[in-house]
Amino acid sequence: MTIRERRERERAARRQLIIDTARKLAEDDGWAAVTTRRLADCIEYSQPVLYSHFTSMEAIVEAVAVQGFADLADDLHTACAGSETLDQRLGALATAYVEFGLSQPALYDAMFVQATDLAFGSAETPEQLRRAFDEMRSVIRESPGGIDPDADTEVFWAAVHGLVTLARSHRLRIESTGVHLTVLLERVIRLWVPHPDRGALNQWRDP
Repeated sequence: MTIRERRERERAARRQLIIDTARKLAEDDGWAAVTTRRLADCIEYSQPVLYSHFTSMEAIVEAVAVQGFADLADDLHTACAGSETLDQRLGALATAYVEFGLSQPALYDAMFVQATDLAFGSAETPEQLRRAFDEMRSVIRESPGGIDPDADTEVFWAAVHGLVTLARSHRLRIESTGVHLTVLLERVIRLWVPHPDRGALNQWRDP
């Protein structure tokens, strides 16, 4: 390994350490408690070193968000991989999404609530965001009852995102999230999945 390669690897490791530490602090104490000074103290680097990787706290949040979309894409892919029928894949997709959002609130906030410059649905959209969307679209496009794969995916995404957001803010009964998810899936499956291919809805587990 050359000196340059070693330095690049060390720099990449420092950058990832900053992202991981910010993510952990946010999950423990909320984003309001995450500052560049606290991050510098936790990773035992000076603030100038931290700023050599990220120009602002917002840039750190954005990096956490991008990593979150990569994690979400992996979770959705894994959840749907073992499902044999379309209705099972739709159920696995929705359940995995809701579980992701409810189990990692600070990460979900970085992805959808905190201020970032991330572009959605444009040529500038990062690959990680595209991959998360494509994991949903790859299932939803199978539906013979859909209207348009992109629009159907966006509406499905809006629905599961709404369940996560309202449950987390206690605008919905969070203990009834499993019921809400089953209701949503029943309506979607009635519209999108031909009757012979429908399975039993009681297979969906509570998030």
